[in-house]
Amino acid sequence: MAMQINSSEFTISSPTVSRCPNDNKAEYAFIGRSNVGKSSLINMLCNHKGLAKTSSMPGKTLLINHFIINKEWYLVDLPGYGYAKSSKKMQKQLEQMIAQYILQREQLVNVFVLIDIRHEQQKVDREFIDWLGQSNVPFTIVFTKADKLSQSKVRSNAKAWMDKLLDTWESLPPYYITSAETRQGREELLNYIDQINQSLSDNG
Repeated sequence: MAMQINSSEFTISSPTVSRCPNDNKAEYAFIGRSNVGKSSLINMLCNHKGLAKTSSMPGKTLLINHFIINKEWYLVDLPGYGYAKSSKKMQKQLEQMIAQYILQREQLVNVFVLIDIRHEQQKVDREFIDWLGQSNVPFTIVFTKADKLSQSKVRSNAKAWMDKLLDTWESLPPYYITSAETRQGREELLNYIDQINQSLSDNG
């Protein structure tokens, strides 16, 4: 039985980590390259169509967006990384903001890194994941757009992607396969968050 999401609402958009909500609820951050289907995935997870704004203009999330779920934990929508059309200065600012949030935010429990299942491993994704690993940040890989390929191709692409990490990674991070269209992976992801929440309250 998947965790039930009874309420999900937008709380605040913050330009810097210091402006994020001042409470100690657990935060789960979602990030990926622009056009990876992040807003669609967040809306699908929360059963809330217009919660995260989907945009035909990639690179539109330029702030740290907090959504409160079941009044118990935050889902955090972070700006995409590696968006080529933004200016160098803008890219630098975004990278700094993302890095500061990820490294300094004590409430952050896990980062979900979204990867389009259709593509081979891209340098920008790999560098980001390696950086998370080196920084000892707990993260999970979420493959998106699984409905765009056959299930066997989805499995082989995910395996190939993960196997490529073994050139430097001793053990692999967890991963999930999702589709915002077919809702594939929704229960698994929500249960995963639920388990982490349970373990936090047990240790709390």
